[in-house]
Amino acid sequence: MLKLFLNLENKKLIITLYFKFIKMLRIFFSLIILFSNFNFANAEDFKLTEILEDLNSPWSLSFVSQNEVLITEKPGNIIYVNIENKKQKKVKHNLKVLEHGQGGLLDVLYHNKKVFISYSEKRKDFESSTSIAKGKYSDNKIDFKNIFRAEPQIESGYHFGSRLVIQGNYLFASVGERGQGMIAQDPTKHPGSIIRIYIDGSIPKDNPKFKGKNNWLPEIFQIGVRNPQGLTLSPFDQKIYMSNHGAKGGDWFGQVKFGENYGWKILGWGGKNYSGTEIGPKWKPGFTKAIYYWIPSIATSAIAIYKGKEFNDWNGHALVTSLKDRSLRKLIFKDTNEVKEDIIFKDKIGRIRDIKIHKDTGKIFFLTDDGSLWKMEKK
Repeated sequence: MLKLFLNLENKKLIITLYFKFIKMLRIFFSLIILFSNFNFANAEDFKLTEILEDLNSPWSLSFVSQNEVLITEKPGNIIYVNIENKKQKKVKHNLKVLEHGQGGLLDVLYHNKKVFISYSEKRKDFESSTSIAKGKYSDNKIDFKNIFRAEPQIESGYHFGSRLVIQGNYLFASVGERGQGMIAQDPTKHPGSIIRIYIDGSIPKDNPKFKGKNNWLPEIFQIGVRNPQGLTLSPFDQKIYMSNHGAKGGDWFGQVKFGENYGWKILGWGGKNYSGTEIGPKWKPGFTKAIYYWIPSIATSAIAIYKGKEFNDWNGHALVTSLKDRSLRKLIFKDTNEVKEDIIFKDKIGRIRDIKIHKDTGKIFFLTDDGSLWKMEKK
């Protein structure tokens, strides 16, 4: 009897171990499938150094010289920082900034001794607009003058967009739809669009309005976006690329295209409303198709097309930062129908608000929502 009992126990043990082994195999192969689309960079290839840690809700940075940057803080401050000795000073300015929700002092771009800035301009009570101003930095002061105002002014603290890019004599800017949804399909209103003006604020006569889009506002270059907080000019193909926040899912990376429509809020880009209800299809003919989508959302923020010697093998690749996912990702897309994504790092420096590449060294700089300026370089 004892021998029979032991045989039965051995069989039970063997059966249990067999099923555990099968379960482990299933988990193993599931992980292989899950991560087959991703490459994780070796953390030993680079190091991250915190330069500053006392900024107040920083939003954007722009290099003024080899070692000096301008940084915007959302509550309304412009800070002049030396990244070598870490000295900083507050710059005086005359902007009427309304810090409300996601709004405040936003993107900054230093170009040919002039400073371009986007901000939520206080218009009436709590009504505001995504506005762009231009000024000259002198004696620690900038006297700004508006060169663009998004119309209509809206009472909302959501979705300002606000990234700036200069291409030749053109200034491109992203204008969020302020949480108004279908306003992004109305080309007689600015919210939910990409605009293109000259750097002096005048309107190009080859904008879509003058090329068959008669009912479009003259500044509008493309419509149908939600909250594009990434905008960059590629130094390789001279095209402008952007990243866009979807709703509950449906973030994307794509190209800015003349007179086209990304489809918000007819399309949902794979996401849903925060209530859980469906929005629309991911994409359909007649609308611009993004190069790459994230479902669920990673909360894409600033982007850059890398060019430099520090990470030489990254040249031409898109770098995408995120807020919710707290990651830096790299997109390789020689053929936009076949995109490869690498996760460079995740959960190392917090929610990443901005990314800039030093034009001489190729080192990468980040601003994070918790108030820090970081530098990334090879070990």
